[in-house]
Amino acid sequence: MLKIAVIDGQGGGIGSLVVKRLRDEFGDGIEILALGTNAAATSAMMKSRANKGATGENAIVLNSNKVRMIIGPLSIVLPNAMLGELTPKMADSVLSSEARKILLPLNQEGIDLAGEKEPLPHMIDRIVEFIRKEIKKEKQYV
Repeated sequence: MLKIAVIDGQGGGIGSLVVKRLRDEFGDGIEILALGTNAAATSAMMKSRANKGATGENAIVLNSNKVRMIIGPLSIVLPNAMLGELTPKMADSVLSSEARKILLPLNQEGIDLAGEKEPLPHMIDRIVEFIRKEIKKEKQYV
């Protein structure tokens, strides 16, 4: 079963939208681990039906290498992002993880990305399609 970590901070609004959509699309066919930089973010993702949740630096560092895929806003790889909630150690563990990373290019940290800006629901549609491809690959090797 594909194990995915969704990482978010602050109020967990982005992460909870991702978790909800993934659960709606894939049901119990994937395992979703909600990793919040704070309890509010973790709680929001758990309410969207993540399988498990954990909070804080150690949870993110420990679990970054225990999943096949990490999904979250771009800020999860930026030290001191999310008003300081995202520690350098968290960012390093996500970047160093062998997991595939899908980052949502949301402009929240004063970093602009060249290219078209898309609404969040469109970006989540792309994540769903990517996961479908990964599940299909996984089934070929079972």
